[in-house]
Amino acid sequence: MHTTVGIIGGGPAGLLLARLLHNAGIDSVVLESRDRAYVEQRQRAGILEQATVDVLRAAGAGERLDREGMPHDGIELRHGRRAHRVDFPTLTDGRRVWVYAQTEVVKDLIALQLVDGGPLHFEAEVHAVEAADTDRPVIRYTHEGREQTLTCDYVVGCDGFHGVTKNAVPEGVRTTYERTYPYSWLGILADAPPVYDELIYAHSERGFALASMRSESVSRLYLQVPNGTDPADWSDERIWDELDARFALDANREWRLKRGTVTSKAVLPMRSHVTEPMRYGRVFLAGDAAHIVPPTGAKGLNLAAADVIVLARAFAHLKDTGSADLLDAYSDTCLRRVWRAEHFSYFMTTTLHADPEQSPFETKLQLSQLDRIATSEHAAAELAENYTGLPLDPADTRQ
Repeated sequence: MHTTVGIIGGGPAGLLLARLLHNAGIDSVVLESRDRAYVEQRQRAGILEQATVDVLRAAGAGERLDREGMPHDGIELRHGRRAHRVDFPTLTDGRRVWVYAQTEVVKDLIALQLVDGGPLHFEAEVHAVEAADTDRPVIRYTHEGREQTLTCDYVVGCDGFHGVTKNAVPEGVRTTYERTYPYSWLGILADAPPVYDELIYAHSERGFALASMRSESVSRLYLQVPNGTDPADWSDERIWDELDARFALDANREWRLKRGTVTSKAVLPMRSHVTEPMRYGRVFLAGDAAHIVPPTGAKGLNLAAADVIVLARAFAHLKDTGSADLLDAYSDTCLRRVWRAEHFSYFMTTTLHADPEQSPFETKLQLSQLDRIATSEHAAAELAENYTGLPLDPADTRQ
C-alpha cells in the first residue's frame, strides 16, 4: 500500500490528525497496535482547552462534546486550609476549559473515521519506520497475521512514549531532556457524584490532592503518594479518609466528599520529557512520542492536539501552494508551545506537591506563591492563561 501520510497510533492525536487531513482532502492510513475496545477504554486526560474544543467542533467531532461535556470557568486552589477560586473567563478574555474524557474524544473520532475517513487498522503492530530521510519512508508492521509494508510520502508518529517512531530519528540527531519527580499519583474512578462544580487542587502538609470528575455521577480523584506505591496497600476507606484530610477547610469544617464504589485504582508516575527535534526527514513526532508532561497542568492531550493541528495546517498548505515552509517549521513551531507547557506543568507540580526532601523554607516558598495567586490579579491571570491554553493561531497575541 501507499498513502500520503502514514499515521502510527490511533489515540486522540493520530485520530484527530486523520480527521483534519480527511477534511483537507489529504489521504492517510492509521495503524493502531491495540484493539478498538482497548483504545476506547484507555483512561487518560479529561480536560480540554478552549482551542482543542474549537478544533474538534470544526472537525465535526463536537456534537456529543457539546451535549455531554461539562464547561468549567475556573479551578479552586486550596492551601493552608483555605480556598481560592481562579476565574478563567474574567482573566483570559472569555476562555474556559471542558471536562470531557479522552475515552469519549477517541470514541467520537473513531466513529467519524469509520464512517467516511481513510483506513484505520486496529491490532496493526508497527515494527519499524525505515528510510526516514528519503522521499518514500516505509512503515513495516504486522496485521491480521501477515507482515506488511506501507510506503508513505510522510510518516507521523503518534504512538506515545514507548512507541517505535522516535527510533527513526538517529540517536546522534535527537536530544532528550527529562526530569522525574520523587512522587506519584494514586488515581481512582468512583461511582460518586462530585460535591464540587470545578476541579480542586489542594496543597496540604499531608501531600497534594486533586478532585476532578468524569460526569455528574462519576468522580476522578488523585492523591500524592511515594514512588513505588502499590495501590493494593490503599483500601477504599483509607483513600477516602486521606482525601477528606487533604481537602479540609477551616472555614467549612463539615466539607466532605461523597463516597461511592471505587471502580478503578492505579498509581501514575510523574515525568517531564522532551525529544528534539520533532522531525527527521519525512518523519514527524507528535504528542507523547515527542513530549511528556506531569498531569498537574492538564496539558498532555491538549499539547498532542496542538501538534497535529499545526501539522495538518502544514500539510494543507503544501497541498494548496506546493510550499513546504510550514512543514519545515513544524518542529520549531511546536517546541515553543511545548516548552511553555512544560514550564507551566513543572510550576503547578512543584508548587502544589510536598517533595519528601524539601525543607520548611521551601514549603514556605510554595505557600507564598499560592498566596500571591490568591491576592494578585496578575499572578492569577498568568495561571489562567496557561491553564486554558495559549492561542494556536500565531496571529493571536493573547499570551
